Amino acid sequence: MYKVAARPLSAPNFKKFIFKNMVLWIAVLAAAITCIFVPFDEAYADYFDWRTVGCLFSTLLVVCAFRDIHVFEYIACAIVKHMGNTRNAVLALVMITYVASMILANDMALITFLPLGYFVLKSCGKEKHMAFTFVMQNVAANLGGMLTPFGNPQNLYLYSYYNIPTGEFFAIMSIPFVVALVMILATCMFVRKEQLTLVVPAAAAPCLWRTIVYSLLFVLSICTVFRLFPYYWGVLAVFIAVLALDWHAVLKVDYALLLTFCAFFVFAGNMARIPAVQQLLSAAVASSPLLMGVACCQCISNVPSSVLLSKFTGDYANLLVAVNIGGLGTPIASLASLITLNQYRSLGDGHFGRYIALFSAINFSFLFVLVGVQMLITLI
Repeated sequence: MYKVAARPLSAPNFKKFIFKNMVLWIAVLAAAITCIFVPFDEAYADYFDWRTVGCLFSTLLVVCAFRDIHVFEYIACAIVKHMGNTRNAVLALVMITYVASMILANDMALITFLPLGYFVLKSCGKEKHMAFTFVMQNVAANLGGMLTPFGNPQNLYLYSYYNIPTGEFFAIMSIPFVVALVMILATCMFVRKEQLTLVVPAAAAPCLWRTIVYSLLFVLSICTVFRLFPYYWGVLAVFIAVLALDWHAVLKVDYALLLTFCAFFVFAGNMARIPAVQQLLSAAVASSPLLMGVACCQCISNVPSSVLLSKFTGDYANLLVAVNIGGLGTPIASLASLITLNQYRSLGDGHFGRYIALFSAINFSFLFVLVGVQMLITLI
């Protein structure tokens, strides 16, 4: 019988562990502070939106199963290796991330395709484009995911919390989505056309029957999101199926994200019960759900902003847009941005200051334009 030696948690590994789960620790700390002002009682049980947590869990679970059979890498490599120049390669990587975020959720799209972007540019000797590519993949993930109820975690919450009709959801998000797409395509045109030869090894075709089964499970998860049947049956069916077919996938789910949601449910629920905070936020959100939502995202990220501000407004249209485009801006405005930041620190060329400058310039430019567009839509 083999014995596995325990690996001590060294200082560098501990720092990496803390940084990787920074949003979770902030959420837990914020929830703990509010508990000082609102003692535990039976009302705490009403804070949690288990439908949102369950639907998010089942979606992440199927995505992890897909990743284990390398479906996304196979599709992405097949597309990217046919690009003839740097601009087309960068555009392909960004658009793959953009489309994937509508289906996989923005953080999972980045976790899947940021390493692919690194590998493609590295293999072509085009590392100088890595900062731009990573920033644009991050923008694409945040803005592509806003079109669908399951594309961004905050969408899933607001879609469930306000019981938004599916058709109305798409109608609200369609114009910002199209404007974002045009801006992303236009920005990628600034990449110079440099001939390249992509040295991308051909990925083995994924197991066909597993691909089919996981696709059916993903459809089941989507049906759960769209309320076609009780969510708990759908979540249970997906969990049992994936557990039987690939139990490793169960271990790879981003449980920190799920726990972050739970912590922010407590934080938002308690904040809504503190009279001074209630009066302040009610007045601020009433004046402009859009601007307040965007500003809040810059400080505490888009997911907790959606949970908190939903307690103070019924204008879900502007709030929905705000917490999606509000993911742009500062690096802490969304979990996706922190994922990209962490990946660049690990894989980048060491010019971290240059990356932050480029990140800020592109993100705030996109943010200002999209806020302006939404304000025009509101006036019309």
